[in-house]
Amino acid sequence: MDEPALIRNAQHGDLDAFNTLVLAYQDIVYNTALRILGDEDLAADASQEAFIHAFRALNSYRGGSFRAWLLRTVTNACYDELRRKQRHPSTPLEPETEDGDEMETPRWLADPDGSPEELLDKAEIEHAIQHCLENLPTDFRAVVVLADIQGLDYSEVASALKKPVGTIKSRLARARLRLRECLHSFGELLPSAFRLEEERTL
Repeated sequence: MDEPALIRNAQHGDLDAFNTLVLAYQDIVYNTALRILGDEDLAADASQEAFIHAFRALNSYRGGSFRAWLLRTVTNACYDELRRKQRHPSTPLEPETEDGDEMETPRWLADPDGSPEELLDKAEIEHAIQHCLENLPTDFRAVVVLADIQGLDYSEVASALKKPVGTIKSRLARARLRLRECLHSFGELLPSAFRLEEERTL
């Protein structure tokens, strides 16, 4: 994919070029929104809003990491959604089935590979991670999602969140510490790396 050419063409109104960019980035945008918001429908809405805003604001893109620029857009859309939720709290913390019952293993954690036992273990770990992510302050959550889940480097995260690199490093360190403390409460669900880290600190 010739990303710079696609961006230039999209900036000149080429919808096909922009749709190609959407297809390339729709998964990372949606997954970022899902991790920040913890809700499929809200994540889909935030992703759609992010791409609409990105198309309208594409001429403001001046180079650098397009991925970071796009993730800044979806992160802002998530912040807007979280503010709306605070004003009108109606969404449960846990995903629900169509019947309104709490979903033990959300659809978005399903994996077609692996044994039922492995899938259950993975689902429980993912549930624990998402639970702990949702308990982080929003600014901490965004940093962890962008850096540790989406793999952006410090400068890209700083660009996406419009914060100094030093602030990003500080927030990430504090967020990781809070996550580790939260995940320890899930005991044996943790990957061995977490348990080994805990043993070394005892």
